[in-house]
Amino acid sequence: MDPRISLVTLGVADLETSVAFYRDGLGLPQRDGPEGIAFFVLRGTWLSLYAREALAEDASVSAEGSGFRGFTLAHNVASPEEVDALVKRAVDAGASLVKEPQKVFWGGYSGYFADPDGFLWEVAWNPHFTIE
Repeated sequence: MDPRISLVTLGVADLETSVAFYRDGLGLPQRDGPEGIAFFVLRGTWLSLYAREALAEDASVSAEGSGFRGFTLAHNVASPEEVDALVKRAVDAGASLVKEPQKVFWGGYSGYFADPDGFLWEVAWNPHFTIE
């Protein structure tokens, strides 16, 4: 197996609102795709947004669910200042601040925001390694 995650798909309540948040608010580059799904090309992985009910139907599972989903998405940056700037940009674009950026126990600096559907994003600077 060639280890990788090629695509992360988020089931969202309002596709138009979520596209505006990621494309216009965070500045992610959107790629054309079929109607009803949005793709954003990232370095090494794509992010896609799909209506929550349609995604659940595609996977043959219930669309019910709330609270902590048992995972977070993360974006590493090159400095603590970039953490502050990106968390601010997300909040200005409509995200909810979950955890103020701060020094963390593992020696780095990070903060958390929740996108319009409540998906948790960590923005982090890690002095121990670089993720490209």
